[in-house]
Amino acid sequence: MLNIKKGLVIFWLLLLFSAIGALFWYNDWVYQLPTPVPEDYKRVPTGQLISLEGAMTNDHDKPVFLHFFNPDCPCSRFNIKQVNALMKAYGDEVDFRVVVMSNKTFRDEAIQGKFNMDIPVSFDDSLAKACGVYSTPQLVLLDKDHHLFYRGNYNVSRYCTDEKTNFAKIALEGLLKQQKNLSFSSLALQAYGCSLPGCNN
Repeated sequence: MLNIKKGLVIFWLLLLFSAIGALFWYNDWVYQLPTPVPEDYKRVPTGQLISLEGAMTNDHDKPVFLHFFNPDCPCSRFNIKQVNALMKAYGDEVDFRVVVMSNKTFRDEAIQGKFNMDIPVSFDDSLAKACGVYSTPQLVLLDKDHHLFYRGNYNVSRYCTDEKTNFAKIALEGLLKQQKNLSFSSLALQAYGCSLPGCNN
């Protein structure tokens, strides 16, 4: 009788751990798939002038870095550390802004608190369409005159740890060094993460 109970306990533990493992595998697999492109999506070409208003404007002395962020998107949460590192490394040369893409209501201070930075925050979802963004997290890098220089992913790694594919850093360095022949692979330019406005994929 005791052996049967032990066997049942072991069976249920194995079943539980298998279910947890399958859930982690599924989540990892889902976020390695490209984000579905919306039917009404209109591509915004590099060089396009992007109109910035309100908290997103700057004095044209610096390039502008727009971070499209959804607090409820796991992928957005995974790369907060990388965004913070970029802000600290390039904050003197680039104006950083956060664009919140969510159906929920957040205060500026709540978003700033997630990044431990006092940075301008916008809740204007029309910016995503203007920049050709349809997933989070995505970054948009504009030159001093607000022309689109780069729109894409931060990194090929879900946890933004692969330095060789640190697309955000490559784009920033390229813009600051005025590299006109900079090119990116589909891994950088094809959107991965959560569909707008929520995490639906």
